[in-house]
Amino acid sequence: MSRTLSAPVTVAFDYTRSTGPVLGRFFTGLRDGVVVAGRTSDGAVVVPPPEYDPVTHAQLTDFVEVSSVGTVTSWTWVPEPVKGQPLDRPFAFALVTLDGATAPLLHALDVASPDDVRTGMRVRIRWATERQGHMTDIACFEPAPDETPLPVAPAGAVDPVTGIIAPVSLDYVYAASPEESAFYRGLEQGKIVGQRCPTCRKVYVPPRSACPADGTPTAEEIELSETGTVTTFCIVNVPFLGQRITPPYVSAYILLDGADIAFLHLILDCPAEDVHMGMRVKAVWKPREEWGTTIENISHFAPTGEPDADYETYRHHL
Repeated sequence: MSRTLSAPVTVAFDYTRSTGPVLGRFFTGLRDGVVVAGRTSDGAVVVPPPEYDPVTHAQLTDFVEVSSVGTVTSWTWVPEPVKGQPLDRPFAFALVTLDGATAPLLHALDVASPDDVRTGMRVRIRWATERQGHMTDIACFEPAPDETPLPVAPAGAVDPVTGIIAPVSLDYVYAASPEESAFYRGLEQGKIVGQRCPTCRKVYVPPRSACPADGTPTAEEIELSETGTVTTFCIVNVPFLGQRITPPYVSAYILLDGADIAFLHLILDCPAEDVHMGMRVKAVWKPREEWGTTIENISHFAPTGEPDADYETYRHHL
């Protein structure tokens, strides 16, 4: 049996949120080179400040500035940093209680080895060269043997911070099943391959290892037609980061002739408003030299010009 396929996958997006009056005040402080904490009703001084008092549940309104120098209360060593961490060399993650605060703040501590960090050591904030009102305005902590805070350059901005953008990214390796691997190898040869359940005779594309209707393993490969029927669809009108097609365009579920499940792809080569349920479409392949083991070998689907499919032929696939 041919080996199964695998590929690295990255899922990433920019998470945008409003800060509100409490966190906005904290992030504005970081941009301006000061650390703003919140005093709760039980006298605790917490940084970052909580939006609501943990005892009374009222919105926090008592803010104080605390020092940029503090004490390590706990730490762990990071021998092999990964992408997105504060430093690109071995470092420690440390809980630091800043002078004037009663609760610690978690951040990176820049030291050469685990021998250089200990609970109780004095550290100070190393401010980022350019600050914009984000947690990364604190580049990291560093040892402060003389207890002296580092000087802070003016930020230049005057408006309060009201929103932040936090990139979110997940890298993983996707391992295809043997049936999926056959599907992707078929695409590499210009074929759309599904699997038939030997019990109910339903054909699935992309194929499944077992029939979801009765649990029977699927074993018979079926080469499917390149033509099919639009069952349901949506018109994409909203632009987003990384978008490769200018809106509006259509993303649709297409029931290939001979298949018993629809799969998702693009409908192009016609105005978005012309796409409708029952529309007959055909796969449009990229040039052969651009093919790989990917569904993107099919650039999109386009109208065939045939009469619409009868509703009864796809009503169970909506």
